[in-house]
Amino acid sequence: MRARRFLLSVAIGLALCGQALAAADIVDGSYGNKEGCLYSETGESSGADVFFLLNKEGVTTAASYCEFKGEARKVGGATVVTAECNDEGAQEPASVEVTLTPDEGGYTVSFPDGTRWGPLARCKK
Repeated sequence: MRARRFLLSVAIGLALCGQALAAADIVDGSYGNKEGCLYSETGESSGADVFFLLNKEGVTTAASYCEFKGEARKVGGATVVTAECNDEGAQEPASVEVTLTPDEGGYTVSFPDGTRWGPLARCKK
């Protein structure tokens, strides 16, 4: 009986935490602004100061890169994942929220400090 209660409480806890996803399942392609999509397609940067690219590995800007680590989980309408961010040389872990915003044309990436990037539209091939 005690084991059943324990398993039930674990199951409820997991349900409340959200559905676990592999980091690769966060987005289904590449999303960004014009410069980010160019980088996704060619692997070369134009040197633009405003540069955003979101893909299954992480999110890249002109000054920083956040690599998704571990499992992501669904929380409400967002996917939350731990990311290891390199911001001009400093490496910091961060909890990143990736939210599909179909009315705005793509995904928005949000950070605990209130920083938001997006909406980032799907890159065209």
